Amino acid sequence: MKKMSLVALLALSTLTFAQKIKPEKVKNSNDKALLVKSDAADLEAKKKAAAEEKAKLPKPYNPKADAQADINKLVAQAQKEGKNIIIQAGGNWCIWCLRFNQFVQTTPELKKIVDKNYLYYHLNYSPDNKNEKVFSEYGNPGEKFGYPVFIVLDKNGKMIHVQQSDVLEEGKGYSLEKTKEFFNQWISKKS
Repeated sequence: MKKMSLVALLALSTLTFAQKIKPEKVKNSNDKALLVKSDAADLEAKKKAAAEEKAKLPKPYNPKADAQADINKLVAQAQKEGKNIIIQAGGNWCIWCLRFNQFVQTTPELKKIVDKNYLYYHLNYSPDNKNEKVFSEYGNPGEKFGYPVFIVLDKNGKMIHVQQSDVLEEGKGYSLEKTKEFFNQWISKKS
């Protein structure tokens, strides 16, 4: 008797539950297709705009450079001038790397801070030259944070800070205030 009651209760519950679920009405089967087409067209437009922007920006990274030799020269120069070194790691393939370079070069306030207080180097990371040995010396920050990533060295070449770039972003570019704060924070304390 208990089994029969339990089966009946279960069947009744299932029937009640099944009646409450109503399938969603689709107004028009073409609605979804239009949405996909619109998204695809939007994505293509964004890709095209990014490619056009990238083509116009200066390409500061040199895949053929001997990065270790370049950094060694910068350390020798930094010791003479009492400046720290900022290494901007990335590549000419990276729109955000190119945007940051352009932002610094065309913003007089930032350019003045950088030119007065730092030696600046663009460390290439690309399929042509991944500079694996150099990156490994600094803990491979691009693997952790993406690109661009900034490595700050003191005048003796010792790494004193790694800065991820996304915290400096604002909209499709970079924040003047946050970027100034970053640069000002790591100026060498000349003795």
